[in-house]
Amino acid sequence: MLRAGHAIKRMIGAAVFAAFLHAVAVLLPVSALADQPSSAPAAHGLALYGEPALPKDFAHFSYAYPHAPKGGRLRLGQRGGFASLNPFNARFGDAPQLIIGNVLQSLMMRSQDEPYSLYPLIAESVELDEAREHVTFHLDPRARFSDKTPILASDVLFSFELLKSKGRPNHRAIFASVTSAVALDDHTVRFDLTGMQDREAPLILAAMPVLSKRTANVARFDDLDMTIPLGSGPYVISEAKAGARLVLRRDPDYWGRDIPSQSGLYNFDEIDLDYYRDEAALFEALKAGLIDYREETSAARWSNSYNFPALRSGAVVKETLRPGRPRGMEGFVFNLRKGIFRDVRLREAIAMMYDFEWINANFYGGLYTRTESYFGESDYASTGRPASAAERAFLAKFPGAVRDDILEGRWRPVQHDGSGRDRTVAKRAQTLLADAGYVLVDGRLAKDGVPVVFEIMIRDRDEERLALNFAASLKRIGIEANPRVYDEVQYQRRRQRFEYDMMIGQWLAYAVPGQEQMHRWSAASLDRKDSLNLAGATSPALDAAIASLLASRTSEDSISAARALDRILLSGFYFVPLQHVNAIWCAHGAAIRHPAHTPLFPMFPFGFTLETWWSEKARPQ
Repeated sequence: MLRAGHAIKRMIGAAVFAAFLHAVAVLLPVSALADQPSSAPAAHGLALYGEPALPKDFAHFSYAYPHAPKGGRLRLGQRGGFASLNPFNARFGDAPQLIIGNVLQSLMMRSQDEPYSLYPLIAESVELDEAREHVTFHLDPRARFSDKTPILASDVLFSFELLKSKGRPNHRAIFASVTSAVALDDHTVRFDLTGMQDREAPLILAAMPVLSKRTANVARFDDLDMTIPLGSGPYVISEAKAGARLVLRRDPDYWGRDIPSQSGLYNFDEIDLDYYRDEAALFEALKAGLIDYREETSAARWSNSYNFPALRSGAVVKETLRPGRPRGMEGFVFNLRKGIFRDVRLREAIAMMYDFEWINANFYGGLYTRTESYFGESDYASTGRPASAAERAFLAKFPGAVRDDILEGRWRPVQHDGSGRDRTVAKRAQTLLADAGYVLVDGRLAKDGVPVVFEIMIRDRDEERLALNFAASLKRIGIEANPRVYDEVQYQRRRQRFEYDMMIGQWLAYAVPGQEQMHRWSAASLDRKDSLNLAGATSPALDAAIASLLASRTSEDSISAARALDRILLSGFYFVPLQHVNAIWCAHGAAIRHPAHTPLFPMFPFGFTLETWWSEKARPQ
């Protein structure tokens, strides 16, 4: 295992080691680093592999329209609620994601037209040595918080230490492995990454949010706190009602509005975000003209329900956008913390019974594609590709971790005949179960006298319809699955505490797989509170594949490691893969416009970036 992996595990498993790392950072003299000569000239950007695509004198991102008019109001809707205004503590799901980028910004900004490159924002330049063991950020002297106080190196170091001790799991893990962080002067910060062997670490630091040392509420940072944060972004929070409403208003004195990475972005004077009970309520809000944008997730609704008066009159526009983003995994996830799912043969048999062909034809009008990989629609997907020599050499260290058909790229999710009652598939599943020691007793599947009975946790009617169909299929082979709807608060609480047997989980794919995989599949994430390891997956092969991915020095190495990881995950049958569509379905008010160019890798807050959009009623600037 690589040193970075050891450090991360020790941080999570032993407070003593974390204290040691902190002591090293504190005791190391600033002069020891300050006296070191710079090993690389200051650059305008960072890339995971190679060089950033944009030159130093770039004027704006390719997906931004620099002449977009400023003004108007954007009304958005989101399902659920929120109980905090801090999106960076461990209870991330309780804060509006809209705060990130709009209110709280980072040292550098990621381009959504490149797999993984960052450009100047609070930091105007960066130095990185060839070994990626030291990274130095030079802050823009113009950078200000919204109260007009300057952003200093002390704020960066404060943010780093706070997120290392109280931040989200990904921040805590990676920051704990940093050897030291020091301020060389008021506008220069250097991080020592010696021994981490993680090419992504400098980029994660560049994407670190910068919080105000003077105003951040350290004592309540990991609580559900409704204190309005002081940010440095283009918006300030003007209204926040827990669970119901968030209003952002443009800061007319935003310091960074003219720097290239911000040109053409953040064009609305006000952004209103209202929360709704479920997707059906959000759709009704769009029809009633209460929100200006909605991304549709239901193929049935997209096909059959977008014929309301506002759309027919042209007040609402229906669009299909096609970015080049990879597809992640969405499916019924098994919670392996529950003993009932420990046998991989049971999990595989259950997965066989998901009748995608019938569901796609009858629920979704045939619009969906079956998901076959954790990195679908990308070069990182293993499905349909025989393992390379590099993959085989790596996987040979873990006999049995990958099935032969998956190693050879021959595996696909089981196909049904579309009748809704495919007897051949059911017989295959029953044979597999019998080989695993399961027997039918009075029509109920059991092993050692214990029947196979579990609950499927769901949160809305769309999920319920899918779960009921799946449960009916499972009943044909003697398995009792019971869908149960929970309200959003209960759902999130049970998810965070792993109090479920099965749920519908979703893993969004990053343009380049990296650190997020550790928080989804590693042994270190298994029992951590609020872990993203929904399946309870753990194995030496998974840990080693993730470590190999993080240590990759070239794009080719990264692809090889990711495909090996994909094969291990597929062989574990942690998910019953569902389906996806290679497009973004959205509807929006006719007065809301966007650039012609769609970014290749759009990110949150709403699955598709709205920072580039504007109102045609706004005044030209």
